Amino acid sequence: MSSEDKLRVAAVGVGSLGRHHARNYADLAAAGEIEFIGVCDTNSATADEISRSHSCGKFEDWRALLDRVDAVSIATPTETHREIACAFLEKGIHVLVEKPIAITLDEADAMIAAAESSGAKLMVGQLERFNPAMVALRPHVTKPLYFEIHRVSPFPNRSLDVDVVLDVMIHDLDAVQWMVGEDVKVSEIRAVGIPVISDKVDAANARIEFENGAVANITASRIGTEKIRKTRFYQTNAYVVLDYVTKFASLTSMDPTASHPLLGISINRLEINDTEPLRAEIKAFLDSIRNDTEPAVTGQDGRRALALAVGVLEKIEGHSKRVFAQ
Repeated sequence: MSSEDKLRVAAVGVGSLGRHHARNYADLAAAGEIEFIGVCDTNSATADEISRSHSCGKFEDWRALLDRVDAVSIATPTETHREIACAFLEKGIHVLVEKPIAITLDEADAMIAAAESSGAKLMVGQLERFNPAMVALRPHVTKPLYFEIHRVSPFPNRSLDVDVVLDVMIHDLDAVQWMVGEDVKVSEIRAVGIPVISDKVDAANARIEFENGAVANITASRIGTEKIRKTRFYQTNAYVVLDYVTKFASLTSMDPTASHPLLGISINRLEINDTEPLRAEIKAFLDSIRNDTEPAVTGQDGRRALALAVGVLEKIEGHSKRVFAQ
């Protein structure tokens, strides 16, 4: 910790998403909550632009931060997560790493082990858990039985280091497991996916069945003409709608005061506390450090989402072999 007892924080990787980590850290520093040491990016022009806009330090090699910080956000290409995160974690520096946690389960395991060995916090940036609509809905989730989920984006104007499953669908893979129950195992996965514009899978559909009978049908695409982030699911006695884009959540059920089941339907539109999801995520990370509590999204949570994504990708590969063998 610094002499003023404020957490010294840096943002490693300040591209399309990392620059928003930097913005939030700069705001928190201006409010006196942290000490914002600076930003790091291998692209010198990007690092210079972001450091100038927030009047903070500029670094082009993350290793230069190892003796200067107490915590970092890592928003670099996924294949670099293990090397960078482990280096910080092994020195006892707390890490918030963007999803997916890593490229492989072995790499995720190495990161989790490094955190456990040093006692540093490892939190994974599954942003949709902090969306105001999800925050409002989560206490009302009982036993989801069937999900229909659509997540569509226009083709991204950024580097494509991973496919649509690890880039986009993983948000919903995490959310579904979180709502069904983290101790409920997956019993079956069926999936299809195709590359359309890039050399990786750009559109995919997965059908996931859990051992308790819950089923999730998830469609993800990054070649759409509009932005859709909508989840619909049925649980006992309720139909639930969740829209991450408009920050809307509602539960529809029979009105218990109606004299006949066909005479009354109750629609409960949940009250939303409209906060920026990333700001809430970062504050949760910092609070877990200050209070020495478990992060809101642990390394094991990130690994669980990655494991399901890997399973989906394996099924996509198997389906593609059958299709193109004909």
